[in-house]
Amino acid sequence: MTEKEKMLAGQLYDPGEEELCRERALAKKICWEYNRLSPDDREGQVALMKQLLGQAGEQFHIEAPFYCDYGRYIRIGENFYANHNCVILDGGGVEIGDFVLLAPNVGIYTAGHPLDAERRDAGLEYAYPVKIGNHVWVGGGVSILPGVEIGDYTVIGAGSVVTKSLPANVLAAGNPCRVIRELTPEDRKKYR
Repeated sequence: MTEKEKMLAGQLYDPGEEELCRERALAKKICWEYNRLSPDDREGQVALMKQLLGQAGEQFHIEAPFYCDYGRYIRIGENFYANHNCVILDGGGVEIGDFVLLAPNVGIYTAGHPLDAERRDAGLEYAYPVKIGNHVWVGGGVSILPGVEIGDYTVIGAGSVVTKSLPANVLAAGNPCRVIRELTPEDRKKYR
């Protein structure tokens, strides 16, 4: 089994392996080009993101700067928006649904390191997938950790650290992030 296959299977792997280093170098080059584009060069932005990402809907916008490890393991749906300073470590795969909003400084991390110092010192890491459903809003400065799934319509409050999966249709916040309450029809009336 190659190091890449181990990474995609959620096993310990060596990120210093040649093929993985090449893939990350290419992604970093594309991110560097993307982050240097004029903010009004929408055509250039879309072209670079289509080159970088594994899958993207027709309508999406990612504010610069944006950073990722590989890019090819990120799948975004329609009407996706990521604000400034989004970081996605995507070795384990990141799947994001339709109508998802990421506020500034959101980090989605599929990569982690063993608790065992000997394996960690050897440079090994693991990557578990992250899945975000449809119509999700992630507040500013949120960190989403490896293996987390977030249900449809969920809202995550700013500054949260999401260590465990969250169900659909809830407001969640905190460190560690926890469900505060279910979203209700009353929430729809608040801004009318």
